[in-house]
Amino acid sequence: MIPARFDYVAPATVEEALAALAEHGDDAKLIAGGQSLLPVLRMRLNAPEMVVDLGRIESLRGVSDDGDAILVGAMTTHAEVGVDPLVAEHAALVAKAITHLADAQVRHRGTFGGALAHADPAGDLGAPVLALGGEFLVAGPGGTRTVAADDFFVDYFTTAVGEDEILTGVRLPKHTGWGAHYEKFVRIAHQWPIVAVAAAVRLDGDTIAEARVGLTNMGSTPLRARAVEEALAGQPATEDAVRRAAELAVEGTNPPSDLNGDADYRRHLAKVLTRRAVLTAAGV
Repeated sequence: MIPARFDYVAPATVEEALAALAEHGDDAKLIAGGQSLLPVLRMRLNAPEMVVDLGRIESLRGVSDDGDAILVGAMTTHAEVGVDPLVAEHAALVAKAITHLADAQVRHRGTFGGALAHADPAGDLGAPVLALGGEFLVAGPGGTRTVAADDFFVDYFTTAVGEDEILTGVRLPKHTGWGAHYEKFVRIAHQWPIVAVAAAVRLDGDTIAEARVGLTNMGSTPLRARAVEEALAGQPATEDAVRRAAELAVEGTNPPSDLNGDADYRRHLAKVLTRRAVLTAAGV
């Protein structure tokens, strides 16, 4: 299908983009890489009067060192994030998740911030960023504010970013030296995950000193498997210990039922994939 008629503007600065949002209000829609919005427009599931393209705002691109964190600009493509040396060194979990994200064409067009702002609970980036305790930088009429990952994802396709605000970047706290793995279950290549698990593990000798575990598509938002994290802390990095902790992966989840599997099937997957992800991250 062909999208409904709309006007288009491509501002060069965040301030100009915010001004366009303020001028057009609910009739405006932001576009980043377009991998989520363009299909919606083509199917006429949304018909904004104004599309504000963030693609010319250079300040929203790139990865930089930010002290105890690395800063990823919202308009940085998945491909760029996936090969960045800072990400590989300090946020390996994100780099590993990106290798599973869609296909090469989407990774070269889609943007890091755009995917997170879209907030699809089956998206591959939410759980890794949540597990690492990321922080979201949101610009609005009153300036820039920081939103913790725990507060960013609100519901299906809903975040803490207001209608008059723009996600400008994501701070990823450094997890240097941590083992990491993203375990994703699909039936066909490049599919949205039926369930996926993001795991980062810090070892002290043969003991799991600390673990971070995020769940994909186990609720209306990405979720932290905090019961698993607590059960792993201080345990030996063995298959038996990890298996016992992984049984707690479904606590606090509310997985959907659809054509790919019902809720009980996803609960089973979550336990299996958590065990695999943590063992791989721990190098066992």
